Amino acid sequence: MSSDIVMLHVRFAPDGGVVEISERPAPNSAQAWFDWISLNTPDAYQALSGGRGVFRIPRDKLEELRAGIAANNAAA
Repeated sequence: MSSDIVMLHVRFAPDGGVVEISERPAPNSAQAWFDWISLNTPDAYQALSGGRGVFRIPRDKLEELRAGIAANNAAA
């Protein structure tokens, strides 16, 4: 189990939509990746000023999230 913490940076548009988010899997939109992470790690998010925010997630959890969204996309 890895103890490395990954910071995923999020940038929002004035209307509240997600414009950019780091570590996003290519087939997913920025908004879909943000929604998936928010649903699965609700305590990992910190809002920042200027329409920004960060998720602090252990690297092994990030890999689980990537696998989960890929499986969810394949099932859809």
